[in-house]
Order: sequence, then structure tokens, then C-alpha cells
Amino acid sequence: MDSLGFLIADSARLLRAAFERRIAEAGLGLTPGEARALLNIATVDGSRQLDIAARMGVEPMTLCAYLDKLEALGLVERQQCSADRRVKRINLTKTSDEMIGSIRHELNAILAQATEGLSEENSRILREALAAFNANLQAVAPSVMLQTAFDESR
Repeated sequence: MDSLGFLIADSARLLRAAFERRIAEAGLGLTPGEARALLNIATVDGSRQLDIAARMGVEPMTLCAYLDKLEALGLVERQQCSADRRVKRINLTKTSDEMIGSIRHELNAILAQATEGLSEENSRILREALAAFNANLQAVAPSVMLQTAFDESR
């Protein structure tokens, strides 16, 4: 049997590859990176650019290119932080809902295929186990905490 670490890492690799392929084939007009950025922003609307880049595991300049495209499409807007004018918060626009729905549809199709054959109970246990695994790793090697638009102290 494969080690837990290998199974998780390989599953993450396969999930990302499937997501990239599906987004590229979906004809949404976004690259997989732009789609990932939009989903990340939707998860924590109002985050700082630096925090989004850290959560995605990309360089800030890479994220900047994604945001330029998303902003040009009217899906996000950059807003200056009231506590620190150098900081930009990224917010969704009202027009982003349809695109986010389309991306989530593609992701849900992948997840349905990935969990095929698992009972609802096993799917729930898997989610809970992975959430605990993630929380334990956060405690060992803290990464960027999820920031909200209301946390102006950073």
C-alpha cells in the first residue's frame, strides 16, 4: 500500500491536472491559473493580493497577471486598503457570479468522478479527515491565514 503522504500528494497532482484540462476545454475564456485565482478570491473575498498569491502557491507577479485579466473581464476589482494605501484588496464584482458558477460546475464534475464509488458517509469521513490533516499541518508550518475584507489590521 502507498504511503499516506504519497497518496495525498499524488491525488492533489491528479486533481490539479484534471482541473487544468477541464478548464482549458470548457471554453470559459480563462486560463486554469485565472480560474484558480477567481475561485480563491470567491472563497475569501476582500483578501490582500499577497495573501492570495501565498494561498495559491504562486509568485505575486504571477498572480498580478491573473488579476489584470480578471479585472479586464470585469470579474474582480482592486481596492486600496483603508489602513495601508500600499495594500490592494481584491473583491469580486457582481458580474463574477456566472463565471464562478461555471468554474465550480467543472470542479464539481471532477470531484464527482474522483469520489465515484464512495458512499456519502465515506465522502464525509474523507472531508473531515483531510480537514484535520490540513489543520494539523497549519499548526506545524503556518501559512497565510485566511484574511477577510474586515481584517484591516494587517
